[in-house]
Amino acid sequence: MSKSIKITGHREVRRAIGRISNEMDRNSAKGALKEMNLEAATIVKKKADGLVPVRTGRLAATLRASGTQKSARVRAGFKRVPYAGVVHFGWPARNIRPQPFLYEALDSRRAEVLAVYDERLSQLIKEYRLD
Repeated sequence: MSKSIKITGHREVRRAIGRISNEMDRNSAKGALKEMNLEAATIVKKKADGLVPVRTGRLAATLRASGTQKSARVRAGFKRVPYAGVVHFGWPARNIRPQPFLYEALDSRRAEVLAVYDERLSQLIKEYRLD
Protein backbone atom coordinates (compact mmCIF):
# COMPACT_ATOMS: atom_id res chain seq x y z
CA MET A 1 0.00 0.00 0.00
CA SER A 2 1.55 3.24 -1.11
CA LYS A 3 0.50 6.66 0.00
CA SER A 4 0.83 9.32 -2.66
CA ILE A 5 -0.38 12.62 -4.00
CA LYS A 6 -1.93 12.67 -7.46
CA ILE A 7 -1.27 15.88 -9.34
CA THR A 8 -3.89 16.66 -11.97
CA GLY A 9 -2.30 17.93 -15.17
CA HIS A 10 1.20 16.56 -14.53
CA ARG A 11 0.86 13.94 -17.28
CA GLU A 12 -0.50 16.50 -19.73
CA VAL A 13 2.42 18.84 -19.07
CA ARG A 14 4.88 15.97 -19.66
CA ARG A 15 3.17 15.16 -22.95
CA ALA A 16 3.21 18.80 -24.03
CA ILE A 17 6.92 19.00 -23.21
CA GLY A 18 7.52 15.98 -25.43
CA ARG A 19 5.98 17.92 -28.32
CA ILE A 20 8.28 20.95 -27.98
CA SER A 21 10.10 21.20 -31.30
CA ASN A 22 13.30 22.88 -30.06
CA GLU A 23 15.44 20.10 -28.55
CA MET A 24 17.25 22.44 -26.13
CA ASP A 25 13.95 23.77 -24.78
CA ARG A 26 12.53 20.25 -24.55
CA ASN A 27 15.56 18.99 -22.58
CA SER A 28 15.49 22.07 -20.36
CA ALA A 29 11.79 21.54 -19.61
CA LYS A 30 12.40 17.85 -18.84
CA GLY A 31 15.15 18.89 -16.44
CA ALA A 32 12.73 21.32 -14.80
CA LEU A 33 10.28 18.44 -14.23
CA LYS A 34 13.00 16.42 -12.49
CA GLU A 35 13.97 19.42 -10.34
CA MET A 36 10.33 20.03 -9.41
CA ASN A 37 9.82 16.42 -8.35
CA LEU A 38 13.09 16.36 -6.42
CA GLU A 39 12.10 19.57 -4.61
CA ALA A 40 8.78 18.01 -3.56
CA ALA A 41 10.49 14.79 -2.40
CA THR A 42 13.11 16.74 -0.45
CA ILE A 43 10.39 18.53 1.53
CA VAL A 44 9.01 15.18 2.68
CA LYS A 45 12.47 13.68 3.29
CA LYS A 46 13.49 16.56 5.55
CA LYS A 47 10.41 16.00 7.70
CA ALA A 48 10.99 12.22 7.71
CA ASP A 49 14.54 12.82 9.01
CA GLY A 50 13.00 13.96 12.29
CA LEU A 51 10.37 11.22 12.44
CA VAL A 52 12.36 8.08 11.61
CA PRO A 53 12.81 5.84 14.66
CA VAL A 54 16.46 5.81 15.72
CA ARG A 55 18.13 2.95 17.52
CA THR A 56 21.53 2.89 15.79
CA GLY A 57 20.98 5.54 13.13
CA ARG A 58 21.48 3.11 10.26
CA LEU A 59 17.87 3.37 9.07
CA ALA A 60 17.90 7.17 9.28
CA ALA A 61 21.07 7.23 7.18
CA THR A 62 19.26 5.44 4.33
CA LEU A 63 16.55 8.07 3.81
CA ARG A 64 16.81 9.55 0.34
CA ALA A 65 14.74 11.73 -1.95
CA SER A 66 14.65 11.36 -5.72
CA GLY A 67 12.88 13.01 -8.60
CA THR A 68 12.35 11.85 -12.16
CA GLN A 69 10.28 13.40 -14.91
CA LYS A 70 7.30 11.33 -13.77
CA SER A 71 7.50 11.21 -9.99
CA ALA A 72 8.92 12.25 -6.65
CA ARG A 73 9.93 9.54 -4.19
CA VAL A 74 11.26 9.24 -0.69
CA ARG A 75 12.77 5.87 0.18
CA ALA A 76 14.23 4.21 3.23
CA GLY A 77 16.37 1.11 3.55
CA PHE A 78 18.42 -0.94 1.16
CA LYS A 79 20.18 -4.31 1.11
CA ARG A 80 22.26 -3.71 4.26
CA VAL A 81 19.25 -2.21 6.08
CA PRO A 82 16.47 -4.60 5.02
CA TYR A 83 14.25 -3.90 8.03
CA ALA A 84 12.98 -0.50 6.83
CA GLY A 85 9.68 -2.02 5.70
CA VAL A 86 9.20 -3.86 8.99
CA VAL A 87 9.82 -0.67 10.97
CA HIS A 88 7.47 1.36 8.74
CA PHE A 89 4.64 -1.17 8.27
CA GLY A 90 5.10 -3.33 11.38
CA TRP A 91 5.05 -7.10 11.74
CA PRO A 92 2.07 -8.25 13.82
CA ALA A 93 3.28 -11.87 14.07
CA ARG A 94 6.39 -10.57 15.86
CA ASN A 95 4.54 -7.92 17.87
CA ILE A 96 6.27 -5.11 16.00
CA ARG A 97 4.02 -2.08 15.78
CA PRO A 98 4.04 0.00 12.59
CA GLN A 99 5.82 3.34 12.74
CA PRO A 100 4.77 4.93 9.42
CA PHE A 101 7.24 7.81 9.54
CA LEU A 102 7.25 8.34 5.75
CA TYR A 103 3.45 8.56 5.61
CA GLU A 104 3.43 10.93 8.58
CA ALA A 105 6.05 13.10 6.88
CA LEU A 106 3.98 13.29 3.70
CA ASP A 107 0.77 14.01 5.60
CA SER A 108 2.33 16.85 7.57
CA ARG A 109 3.94 18.46 4.50
CA ARG A 110 1.14 17.85 1.98
CA ALA A 111 0.27 21.55 1.63
CA GLU A 112 3.92 22.49 0.96
CA VAL A 113 4.28 19.73 -1.64
CA LEU A 114 1.10 20.80 -3.40
CA ALA A 115 2.29 24.42 -3.38
CA VAL A 116 5.55 23.37 -5.09
CA TYR A 117 3.63 21.56 -7.82
CA ASP A 118 1.17 24.40 -8.27
CA GLU A 119 3.91 27.01 -8.59
CA ARG A 120 6.41 25.03 -10.65
CA LEU A 121 3.86 23.55 -13.09
CA SER A 122 2.39 27.01 -13.66
CA GLN A 123 5.89 28.36 -14.37
CA LEU A 124 6.59 25.55 -16.85
CA ILE A 125 3.30 26.12 -18.65
CA LYS A 126 3.99 29.85 -18.98
CA GLU A 127 7.69 29.57 -19.82
CA TYR A 128 7.25 27.00 -22.58
CA ARG A 129 3.77 28.14 -23.67
CA LEU A 130 2.25 24.71 -23.03
CA ASP A 131 -1.34 25.87 -22.61
